[in-house]
Amino acid sequence: MAELLAPAGSFEALVAAISNGADAIYLGMTKFGARAYADNFDLDNLKEAVNYAHLRKVKIYVTVNTIIFQDELNELYQLIDKLYYANVDGLIIQDLAVFNYVVKNYPLLEAHCSTQMGIDDLEGTLLFKELGAKRVVLSRELEIAKIKEIKEKAQIPIEIFIHGALCVSYSGNCLMSGLIGYRSGNRGRCVGSCRKEYNLIDKTNEKDFGKSYLLSMKDLNTIDRIEELKDIDSLKIEGRMKEPAYVANVVANYRLALDGNKDPKLKENLNKTFNRGFTKGYIFGEDKKNITNIVKPNNFGYLIGRITNKTKVGYQITLSSELNQNDIIRIDHNGEDVNLTAARIYDEKDNYISKANQQCYLKIKENLKVGDLVYKTKDVNFYENLNKSYPKEYRRFPIVLDVYAYYDSPLKIVAHCDEISVEYASSTPLQKALKLVSDKEMFFEQFNRLNDSVYFLKKINYFNNEVFIPAKLINDARREIITSLNQKRLWQRDTIKINITPEEKISFPLEKTKLAVYATTLEQYEAAKECGIEIIYYENNVIRRNDVTYSSKKGYLLVGGYGGIYAYRNKNEIISDFSLNVVNAEAVKTLHALGVKRVTLAHEINKKQIQDLIEAYKLQYDGYPNLEMIVYGRAHLLFTKYCPLKPYNLCGKCQTNNYVLKDEYQEFPIISHPDCTTTLVNSKILNLIDEINNISNINVFRLQFTIETKAEAIQIIKQFQDRLTGKNNSKQFNQNTDTRGHFNKEIL
Repeated sequence: MAELLAPAGSFEALVAAISNGADAIYLGMTKFGARAYADNFDLDNLKEAVNYAHLRKVKIYVTVNTIIFQDELNELYQLIDKLYYANVDGLIIQDLAVFNYVVKNYPLLEAHCSTQMGIDDLEGTLLFKELGAKRVVLSRELEIAKIKEIKEKAQIPIEIFIHGALCVSYSGNCLMSGLIGYRSGNRGRCVGSCRKEYNLIDKTNEKDFGKSYLLSMKDLNTIDRIEELKDIDSLKIEGRMKEPAYVANVVANYRLALDGNKDPKLKENLNKTFNRGFTKGYIFGEDKKNITNIVKPNNFGYLIGRITNKTKVGYQITLSSELNQNDIIRIDHNGEDVNLTAARIYDEKDNYISKANQQCYLKIKENLKVGDLVYKTKDVNFYENLNKSYPKEYRRFPIVLDVYAYYDSPLKIVAHCDEISVEYASSTPLQKALKLVSDKEMFFEQFNRLNDSVYFLKKINYFNNEVFIPAKLINDARREIITSLNQKRLWQRDTIKINITPEEKISFPLEKTKLAVYATTLEQYEAAKECGIEIIYYENNVIRRNDVTYSSKKGYLLVGGYGGIYAYRNKNEIISDFSLNVVNAEAVKTLHALGVKRVTLAHEINKKQIQDLIEAYKLQYDGYPNLEMIVYGRAHLLFTKYCPLKPYNLCGKCQTNNYVLKDEYQEFPIISHPDCTTTLVNSKILNLIDEINNISNINVFRLQFTIETKAEAIQIIKQFQDRLTGKNNSKQFNQNTDTRGHFNKEIL
């Protein structure tokens, strides 16, 4: 049976999840987790959480799924040591340096590949199996057939998301929050740029399709297809930012579904806590037109009726579901929400009522109209029941007792649970019964008062003669036995000595800095050729991060994902792309050891952090890394399987027209790919031309072209060529430039 893995952004949410049937919990610490704005855990309440969970045979996985800068690594390594001795079961990791450190030094601590690593193929899965991963969390964009194929062929535990919020971008491939809002999603501080309103604009025809929440994904819901998922190792619910009642609701209903309950109410119940509307997701082939909720980015609720009249009493609402006093509702009026609490409900005679099933009246000050739809966003009675669902013991563990009760001898009890045995012996001998003999039934009844524990008394093997056992003595024995069982069942890891194995020292000569060009269009490619650029990335030698078929290639390759590294190592010269989010020396070294000739640095690293990386590499590996750095271009803000043209029935128009998304400040060009995936690029252009002569120890500077014309590309290339050779004769190109990214000190 699959593991049901639940989120916990707080201790209360953890208790709610375990009380409702979770098999495992994932949570974050106050630093280094991808949900920095959750309550999260410090070491003290983490230890409490681990003990609470382990007593109930529930595992704890800690998220360490952000990128880690060079000056943070030692602090993180110290934290990992503390997590190890806190007895957590595993870590969910994004950064390659952290992954290697855990695998090499903590063999009893499971290293799980986070979905932020972007693993969505067999090759990437096999690479991390080889490197020591104990589990791979696959991309949310994968369909179920591909997931099962990877599981069967890779023979490594697989984890997938089954419910909750979806990112519009492939996880780890979104830079919108970091480069626009100065709060990086790869650092756990996403500001939710995809939940904003945008105008879709056809630039070719200057047509504005109006505002909508075009990038706001619906919430994933797979409860109808749960039978097809039972052979996946771990089924994950998203929601570390959600309230405990939400966690309780989702866990409880998926628990019942996994255990074979087919009641339609399970699906209905999921509507009764926060949701943005539901989708079956890419996993079950959702049409891209239906995977976003372009009307509303927050709690959608569920439909309970509509306004059918306006009378002296108030607005008449015809109901399809019950409405109770103090339920929270929203009324959709001309696309705008009217949110209110149903503090007072009336019947047709203007009498106050506490609930209604078919029809009721509400006194609402806003001007509404007949036909407006009414949704319930919070059912107070349902929430009251959710809050009563925890704390409680979802499962209890059987105790078998061997009781030896003979007069003139101490009471002796051997308790067995979970292949663990503990012994108890009274300090004084028992007395012969004068009137009342303590029999087996009496002992069972007295000892079985275990409601404040995780145990139940399954059986007693009772050996006795005519003896009397005081109730107080049985109570004392029970308390001591429970304490001993708890202590034994809460295993502790032995102290280990971390021996850092000397690594092979890989270094490269510093060369005269070259220019590379990334071309999105044929015209840009031709511009690079005409300008004499030797290193050009275009179509046939670009292997992106996600959803790739690894056909045979010649020459050097720009590889954006781990699957590509596995597929092409020892066959081609590999340059890793920015999408691997490399920000520290250890990650660079690991990639070099895997056969990567040159490593492109992440966008989300500033000048000082680059120099810290290089200095650390020199110190540890006695030489220089071979680095590439993007110094010009519109950053790829997100790469998505979704197409923002689809909701407007514009399929195919991307081949003839140019489109942008526009917010209140700027326009973001859309690049549509032949396979209907999409890249959204920044409106502002990273332009470090005035800095490149001050940047040392980088072998290749890259110009990343997206929507530039051939003439613009030639002009830009020549400008950088002149600057590198000491000339400054070229006319400065006039573009909307910015030094965000490598020189941004604000990205957290």
